[in-house]
Amino acid sequence: MSHVYDMSKENNAQWTIERANQVYGINHWGNNYFDIDSQGNVRVKDPSNNEPSAVSLMQIIEGLSDRDLNMPVLLRIENILDQSICKLNETFTQAIEKVGYQNKYQGVYPIKVNQQAQIVEEIAQFGARYQHGFEVGSKAEMIAALSTMEALDSLIICNGYKDQEFVELGLQATKLGFKCIFVIETLTELPIIVERSQALDICPRIGVRAKMTTQISGHWSATSGERSVFGLSSSQLIHVVDYLKEHQMLDCLELLHCHLGSQIPNIHDIRGGVLEACRYYSDLCKEGAALNYIDLGGGLAVDYTGKQSNTEQSRNYSLAEYCEDIVDTIKSTLDTQSLPHPIIVTESGRATVAYTSILLFNILDVVTFEPKDLPEAKENEHQLLKNMREIMSYLKPQRLQECFNDVQFYRDEVRELFKRGQIDLRMRSVSETLYFNVLHRIKDILAEMERVPEELTGLTESLADIYYGNFSLFQSLPDSWAIDQIFPIMPIHRLNEKPTRRAILADITCDCDGKIEQFVVDQQIEKTLPLHVTNQAEEYYLGVFLVGAYQETLGDLHNLFGDTNVVSVRLSADASFEFVKEVHGDTIEDVLSYVEYQPHEMKTRFRNKVEAAVCDGRISARERQQIIKTFSASMQGYTYYEKE
Repeated sequence: MSHVYDMSKENNAQWTIERANQVYGINHWGNNYFDIDSQGNVRVKDPSNNEPSAVSLMQIIEGLSDRDLNMPVLLRIENILDQSICKLNETFTQAIEKVGYQNKYQGVYPIKVNQQAQIVEEIAQFGARYQHGFEVGSKAEMIAALSTMEALDSLIICNGYKDQEFVELGLQATKLGFKCIFVIETLTELPIIVERSQALDICPRIGVRAKMTTQISGHWSATSGERSVFGLSSSQLIHVVDYLKEHQMLDCLELLHCHLGSQIPNIHDIRGGVLEACRYYSDLCKEGAALNYIDLGGGLAVDYTGKQSNTEQSRNYSLAEYCEDIVDTIKSTLDTQSLPHPIIVTESGRATVAYTSILLFNILDVVTFEPKDLPEAKENEHQLLKNMREIMSYLKPQRLQECFNDVQFYRDEVRELFKRGQIDLRMRSVSETLYFNVLHRIKDILAEMERVPEELTGLTESLADIYYGNFSLFQSLPDSWAIDQIFPIMPIHRLNEKPTRRAILADITCDCDGKIEQFVVDQQIEKTLPLHVTNQAEEYYLGVFLVGAYQETLGDLHNLFGDTNVVSVRLSADASFEFVKEVHGDTIEDVLSYVEYQPHEMKTRFRNKVEAAVCDGRISARERQQIIKTFSASMQGYTYYEKE
């Protein structure tokens, strides 16, 4: 039986803030950015301070409400983004000093991971002190990098397919003083780079991407190994060397790119990949290439589950171990070849931005599968209903499986008779009530048993509540739907209270796939999440954490739910905070225009329909005005659920 956190075995007095930390795992996956205060509210911290100040997310929500920014909201914490860049660069620097490496580290951020202007601009501004650059894979990303980058010594690594315009843009950037390196990933790019650089008389900076044979483990294993879609084989690398020699440009070959993989959970795979990269590096140097950079691509994982293991949504290493293993492997390998140490480049994107963003939303409704009061048996009650009532008389631990089988059988028989029109809806309703009463009694007995029959292990999950959240899974958490990505989800308040319900989450789209059924609970992956009973007197808020990587860019317009409200805050040392940027989410008019509707024409057509109704006498002229006013106001409204 899989681990399931059983709330029934704890009384209210045993529930503490420490227990809340353990159940929701915030101290494990939070990377020291989040904790829970004594009032049971989730706080966000700025670890860059010696005594980290902390701000309650409920305080921020209060500020959002004052600014008429309704749920759902994507909250960005600028301090966390800055701290992620700081930690990465300084940890590499410490590893370099410790190992005695004779060169430096220069990081680049892959813009594709989160292309939003606020993210890219903040990385450019804060990263300038570390010469932290960008990795770009398109002309649009190149333009974003050139327009925001503040330090000319930072790198722009150009990956992906490159046409003539892309190459010319990069060459002109080189002439302006940018360190723009074209990484050759396919042989078709090489002649374009050589021809345009000669035509413009600009010496290009060139890199090559070697196709790695080292196969990583984890969810993204397909991004590595011989079947990865990018990179040059050994014979193709030799072709590049010979082509550049032929054109007297081998001295332009400055960088070796070896993408180790994405979200690598096992440090052993990283060491193996770096070792293979060093072999490519040393042999290309022997061929006469003027290599000075070794780019190891991405791979630094985010521990979404907090398990600190080599499972695919976790990692079994610290940032310090990651940096030191890379530096030490490169040094020890190249020292045996008497080669100078190159500048180390990595393209950490997920680990840079994941922590900075939190999706906040409120719960709109709850559906429970609780047993109801049993109706009194009628004299002429159907025999199937009598059979279901009798199950309670022999419902004992040693007969649980039998009782479960019986109640399933009788319930299915009732449903079949209903389809044939032999019983009515009211009788079917009684059977459902009897069914859930039996199942809940079985569940209560199972909670006291040491060994659970295999067929009954999923009973608790099947009786879980459904909490309906004010968000679109497809817009805000597309990876949860598409690739079963797990994100930490938890209530952001009331954590000083024991959660007494188990639930799955459903969004407000009209799609059966719009639900979340995997959660991190007690450092395990469970199918339900412990939650509190909601009440009408106050909103109940949940937060989805670590959503800064990919989610904003990949979201779609399912049911025409658009972008959420977005707010960026900066924490201060005195535990206050500042709203530094706010972007209102899409209006209905916005999303309609995205899918090729013309809002002005739509308003005109609707106005004509309403006027026709006046002419036909179906509504009055005054009613016409109110209908048109409501229609126009709706066009300007938020696409998500708005409470009055």
